[in-house]
Amino acid sequence: MPIAPSSSSPTYPAAAVGVAVRRELEALLAERILIVDGAMGSMVQRYELAEDDFRGEAFKAHPKPLKGLNDLLVITRPDVIGEIHRKYLEAGADLIETNTFNATSIGLADYGLQDQVFEVNRAAAALAASVARDFERKNPGQRRWSPAPWGPRTRWARSRPT
Repeated sequence: MPIAPSSSSPTYPAAAVGVAVRRELEALLAERILIVDGAMGSMVQRYELAEDDFRGEAFKAHPKPLKGLNDLLVITRPDVIGEIHRKYLEAGADLIETNTFNATSIGLADYGLQDQVFEVNRAAAALAASVARDFERKNPGQRRWSPAPWGPRTRWARSRPT
C-alpha cells in the first residue's frame, strides 16, 4: 500500500503546485547549486535482496521472475527504498528522485507488469514525498523535493533497425 503524503502537506491544484515549485527551485538555483540523489540501483544492490523481496505479498503468484525490477520495491519493500531516500537526504541531497527509473509500460512489460504502471508510479511518488516531508519536519528550514527521474529506459525508440 502506498504511503500517502502527510496531512500537514499543503494542498494546491496540480498546475499551481508545478508553477510554485518551479519558481521556488529557480530562485534557489540562482543562489546555489542543488544536489540530486545518486544511483538508486547501486544502493538497492547493497541490500542483497532476493526474489521474494521483489514479489512481496502483492506479486507472490506472478508467473515471471521479478528480481531486478527495483521500481517494484516501492510496493513490496518500501522500507528499503525509504531508507535509501533518507540516506541521500542525510548526506545533503536537496532532491530525491522517485524510484521510477523504468516504471513505464514498456519497462514494466519486460516483467509482465505493464498494467501496474500507475500503481508503481503513485506508490513511488507518495513514498518519496513522505520521506522528504519527514526530513523537513526533522530539519526545519531545509526544504526538499522529490521529482520523477529523467533517466534512460531498458528500451529506446529507434528510427531504423540496428
